[in-house]
Amino acid sequence: MIPTPSQIFASFERGEIERDEMHALMALHAREIIKEMEEDYQNPASALIEALLARRSMGQLVRRHSGRLLREILTALADVTDFAPARYLWNAAHPDVPLHCFLRMRREPVLRISSIKSKGDETEVEVEYGSSGRGKAQKRTFRLKRDELFKLRVIV
Repeated sequence: MIPTPSQIFASFERGEIERDEMHALMALHAREIIKEMEEDYQNPASALIEALLARRSMGQLVRRHSGRLLREILTALADVTDFAPARYLWNAAHPDVPLHCFLRMRREPVLRISSIKSKGDETEVEVEYGSSGRGKAQKRTFRLKRDELFKLRVIV
């Protein structure tokens, strides 16, 4: 599996990889994005439905939990190393990227937030990811807690 751009930059800054390797790995991410853009161009109706479903789902989550909390949750999930959808969440902290862009309702691999439960300083998030077939997506529950810097982190 290709590391996320955040992980690539961190490896480069630690001196674990050279600049050329960093560029090559980032080019792989760029190719994936371009491929999805081409698919959207080939099938605009499907792309529109996907966008509308993601906007609706994220809109409901924002109304219930706030956009700030959702962005923090997505940023914390992006740091989980054994979580495959982290590669789509690496820029979740950027406020210029709309929140609905991080959900993948029907496009594989899907990423949906099923539920969010907050109690005090702990938050429990249930996500579905993987296959888009009915009942085939994996479900996983994450427990998040604020650290000493008040940053939300996934706890094991």
